Amino acid sequence: MSENAKELREKLMMKERRGAATYSAEVLAQADAYCEDYKKFLDNSRTEREAVSYVKVLAEKEGFVEFDPDGSYQPGDRVYVINREKAIGLAVIGKNGTSNGVRLAIAHIDSPRIDLKPNPLYQDNGLALFKTHYYGGIKKYQWTTVPLALHGRVVKLDGSTVDIRIGDDPKDECFLITDLLPHLDREGAMKTVSKLFTGEDLNILVGSRPYDDSEEKDLVALNVMKILNDRFGIEENDFLSAELNFCPAYPTRDVGFDRSMIGGYGHDDKCCAYPSVTAIFDTKLPECTCITYLTDKEETGSDGNTGMQSDFLRYFIYDLAKLDGNEGYRVLSKSKCLSADVNAAFDPTFPSVYEAKNCSFINEGVVISKYTGHGGKYDTSDASAEFMGEIRAMLAKNDVKWQVGELGKVDIGGGGTIAKYVANMNVDVVDLGVAVLCMHAPFEVISKADIYMAHKAFYGLFN
Repeated sequence: MSENAKELREKLMMKERRGAATYSAEVLAQADAYCEDYKKFLDNSRTEREAVSYVKVLAEKEGFVEFDPDGSYQPGDRVYVINREKAIGLAVIGKNGTSNGVRLAIAHIDSPRIDLKPNPLYQDNGLALFKTHYYGGIKKYQWTTVPLALHGRVVKLDGSTVDIRIGDDPKDECFLITDLLPHLDREGAMKTVSKLFTGEDLNILVGSRPYDDSEEKDLVALNVMKILNDRFGIEENDFLSAELNFCPAYPTRDVGFDRSMIGGYGHDDKCCAYPSVTAIFDTKLPECTCITYLTDKEETGSDGNTGMQSDFLRYFIYDLAKLDGNEGYRVLSKSKCLSADVNAAFDPTFPSVYEAKNCSFINEGVVISKYTGHGGKYDTSDASAEFMGEIRAMLAKNDVKWQVGELGKVDIGGGGTIAKYVANMNVDVVDLGVAVLCMHAPFEVISKADIYMAHKAFYGLFN
């Protein structure tokens, strides 16, 4: 007897989306518990320096020690390497070492933000402001009238360093980019969104009181500088050797009456970085050496000596290979990688930019992006059918809920990840991460269940 249509559909067709309804109460409880520590990570990792520092502390508690390229290691040993305090690699030595390649989960820990220019401070009509240069792809208007916190490092002329973090505590002062009231902005109402603000309009308000009532000029700016000198011992020239960033000043919050989602700054890509870290923490004695690598500069093209186009990770793998008597390039050619990066979640308010059969959705699990790039598959890698098959099997084996995703319609969307730079090392790689609403905004949203599925996926790769 032939199968009826219902049986045949169950056998051959993809299952319909059902969101969180497909998760058991036990899994949802595990996801909720997992995300409490993730929220702490997000609030303490506004910048890549802070993320590396936070992960290093966690890693040392988990038994990771600094890697010695001349050392000797046994299966199960746990090591870390740090690149200029902006990128960190965590490795667990496998039973077969690097002989069959390594297993890689790579995420980035930089996020769009507002950076200070090298000579930022000025005064205009009784107000002191900072000139800025935005970092990464942002909608400029979203960053106005938002309370901002100042994060970063200043290196003084004598070589000493000062780390600054002002604005996260509700008792701290905060800062903001001003906007024009609607009564006086009728001309602005006629502009397209992309022309509402230019990069030079993103000036940070930092003070309004003068130092004294003398006839000296720019006394409000002088007062700001006096405050900074009293608190941190810095002078205006020290801005030339500083990395100072403005990030949203509000904490990570649960979203929705059901508290099923998390809203916060920097989910892209820390919602993939954190589960790749916890996955390697949970990995004890893998067959192959496993590496979680958190990199910098993805939002600006992965250039620079702390970005993915640097040779730092390649050299770390070469050092691990050398300990086993293997050639580094041969190890890379046998390696497997999950490029741990986010994708855009379908937003029902703006459906026209998505192609519904090939986009990602909140609560549907991790997103596999076979390729990224933009129209015509430019500027991307494209995972092979064989590697996609391996990843599908791994996810099924580890009971990981997953979906496919593209970043919008073919001729509308598109974006880049670090996958192409990994692929250029002759490594099998595909993007796998969490679906994000409001990506690149000061307040992004993800599903608690989805980030927990990401942890399970990276753990499955390692084990």
